[in-house]
Amino acid sequence: MTETALGTTTVMQVGLIVRDIEARARAWSQILGLPMPEIMITDTYERAQTEYQGQRSDARARLAFFHLGQVDLELIEPLGEPSTWNDQLTAHGDSLHHIAFVIKGMEEKRAYLNAAGLPLIQRGEYPGGRYAYFDGVAQLGAIIELLENDAVTGEEHTA
Repeated sequence: MTETALGTTTVMQVGLIVRDIEARARAWSQILGLPMPEIMITDTYERAQTEYQGQRSDARARLAFFHLGQVDLELIEPLGEPSTWNDQLTAHGDSLHHIAFVIKGMEEKRAYLNAAGLPLIQRGEYPGGRYAYFDGVAQLGAIIELLENDAVTGEEHTA
């Protein structure tokens, strides 16, 4: 496999913004024949250090994950603003939000994507790692999310 500038070509997650996470999770559960996933809430600013457009954001989200082999389906219901999640919901309703890749070297990958014309929209921390969303809508048709995990713990929590 040829090394890419992003460091991976493996999609790890597809994220959908939803207005009603219970209803959408129930519908996906029925269609996929899987149990209803746990719905969790992202951490507060004090733990997540969430920044939106370079500024502190107290926005949070409700999350549900379906593990579908290599790719997870993440449902995201925005709570508060400002956030890329709320922007997506306001502009497009329930819709595709991002395609995510697990990477190593967040700062290097951030510089690469910024140089490629994909600016950082939002970033934050989660237990065991960090995430960053980059605006790839004009060039790629979707937001790109990078996930960097500090250590393998058997559970990869994502945003």
